[in-house]
Amino acid sequence: MNIHMNTNTLKYISLLTLTLQNAILGLSMRYARTRPGDIFLSSTAVLMAEFAKLITCLFLVFNEEGKDAQKFVRSLHRTIIANPVDTLKVCVPSLVYIVQNNLLYVSASHLDAATYQVTYQLKILTTAMFAVVILRRKLLTTQWGALLLLVMGIVLVQLAQTVTSPSGSSDSSSSSSSTGGGAASSSSAIPEQNRMLGLWSALGACFLSGFAGIYFEKILKGAEISVWIVNVQLSLLSIPFGLLTCFVNDASRIFEHGFFHGYDFFVWYLVLLQAGGGLIVAVVVKYADNILKGFATSLAIIISCVASIYIFDFNLTLQFSFGAALVIASIFMYGYDPSRSGPKTTAQTTGDEEKLLPRV
Repeated sequence: MNIHMNTNTLKYISLLTLTLQNAILGLSMRYARTRPGDIFLSSTAVLMAEFAKLITCLFLVFNEEGKDAQKFVRSLHRTIIANPVDTLKVCVPSLVYIVQNNLLYVSASHLDAATYQVTYQLKILTTAMFAVVILRRKLLTTQWGALLLLVMGIVLVQLAQTVTSPSGSSDSSSSSSSTGGGAASSSSAIPEQNRMLGLWSALGACFLSGFAGIYFEKILKGAEISVWIVNVQLSLLSIPFGLLTCFVNDASRIFEHGFFHGYDFFVWYLVLLQAGGGLIVAVVVKYADNILKGFATSLAIIISCVASIYIFDFNLTLQFSFGAALVIASIFMYGYDPSRSGPKTTAQTTGDEEKLLPRV
């Protein structure tokens, strides 16, 4: 009885945490990229998030090994150094995740938080596409219907914002010019808003998220390895790619202003928030099902929309609301599978997803 109550408590606490993390991350990224003052380099923030994930996962692996230093070192050696081929297979998702996270910062810089939150749900469609193509997985009729609803909802949301964007873009342009030009010419200027750049960045991030998730699932199929060890592998390989991205994209600004230019307490909070997101998903997957995860994502969209009205003067139109409602409905439809009944099926699904989802 106590075990059942503890599991339920953990389930709802993790879901609440995931909901808040999803909503707050989008809002925080938008605020951090549009607030006045020195703007930090997003490539460095992505790299710092990888360092934070690596340190956290190393601690969790150490805890899994009974806080025994020798067992901890042997476990890392056995899974990472002694299996170089398996470790190198993780190079592909490591690179993809770095590019994806950089694209998400670009998207958050040019799309309001509510539109960003809704549009990024298109990763459900790209994940489904790659699952069908790479894993030869069959989708239910309700899932195809959910994907159609998802696309319709996101199209409505984008069209709603296109109609209202001329005034918003001129405001942001004038604000940008009053602070001394675009982000390229001044590190303290608010970036000029480019909705199409934000949209394409979000779509690119969705595409990469779907590919990386399914590729990751394919290489881990049947592998007996701790989810935290997998995240250690990913972070170890992501860090060199992150460094390369920093110096390819922002070398001149890093040498001129410094690696941590524009960093303050809020930016460090954002780095830790982004790093913790994948780890929270790992806990949610262990204790919750798809319906509850869909509920968390849907609630995060609603929170982002309401908060955007008060924080960013977001104009919530009827068309945007209807589009967001379609997206929320599609999330529930896609996660619902009437054939999954009974504890055995749920446990098996949870085991498979636990390997896949912490980074997606």
